[in-house]
Amino acid sequence: MTKDLTPDRAALRSWLPGFLALGVIWGSSFLFIKVGVTELHPLHLTLYRVATGAATLLVVLAVLRDRLPREPRIWAHLLVVAAFGVSLPFTLFGFGEQRVESMLAGIWNATTPLIVLPLAVLVFRTERLTVRRAVGLGLGFTGVLVVLGVWEGVGGSHFTGQLLCLAAAACYGVAIPYQTKFIAGSAHSGLSLSAAQVLVAAAQLAVIAPLVAGAPPVPSGLSGRVVASVLALGALGTGLAFVINLRNIRVVGASTASTATYLIPVFAVLVGAVVLGERMNWHQPVGALIVLLGVAVAQGVLGRRRSRPALGTPAAAVTEPAVRG
Repeated sequence: MTKDLTPDRAALRSWLPGFLALGVIWGSSFLFIKVGVTELHPLHLTLYRVATGAATLLVVLAVLRDRLPREPRIWAHLLVVAAFGVSLPFTLFGFGEQRVESMLAGIWNATTPLIVLPLAVLVFRTERLTVRRAVGLGLGFTGVLVVLGVWEGVGGSHFTGQLLCLAAAACYGVAIPYQTKFIAGSAHSGLSLSAAQVLVAAAQLAVIAPLVAGAPPVPSGLSGRVVASVLALGALGTGLAFVINLRNIRVVGASTASTATYLIPVFAVLVGAVVLGERMNWHQPVGALIVLLGVAVAQGVLGRRRSRPALGTPAAAVTEPAVRG
């Protein structure tokens, strides 16, 4: 080992474990959703998950001596971000996974940046469409058609489940550019905004879930594996993962840290196959690779490294909550 190589390897060891941990945590969330909906209505699963996540982030907030936003304007915008960034997508993934494999839900989550870009360009005007991004979008949506297997015809419960997962990714596509336009310029930390967002989502679900799905079941009446899944989704997927992601951003920058998004479908497929014994048709992983290639092209990952964060990633900036899947 030469003196010149030592700093690079030390730097790699400082962030790579956390980078891989994020892929495992976020990728495994689809497994936990699959387990959770075996006993819980998707709305109840989301309520318990978000309440656990809110409690975790509030504890972290207190430990780090940070505080929640106080401006009414921020809280008003968080009502929208919480609905489209947490409440709706988490619930839609739950409904989707009642019909499709967890690994397939993880693949659909990877389409988020493809939906973010056109909305950011055409609706929120926070991004500019370039030839490279247009090519990436074309590749990505070709991959979507391959994942769907449109040549086999459409219809049925499985196809409906895929559309629900795509709708969940579309919700992220609204929340991310909305937050970029209306909240990202505030002086609050990413942890503060994330805790506030999840807290608002918990309040939304506390009202909506009983009205739509009835009173939530008592946790003591649930099996151990479902309770463990809820705790993992909330405490790990929202709390611990966000803290790890913030550290990665500080160590290697937002652009490199944001590429953890490419690990999510990989680990979703691995844990789905190993733990649940799920299997996919040939065209689904092929389509997933095309989707990821399109995302990489659209974000400029295959070209010159950019100094700005990649668009539509799990935590493209410290102001974007890391609550995915």
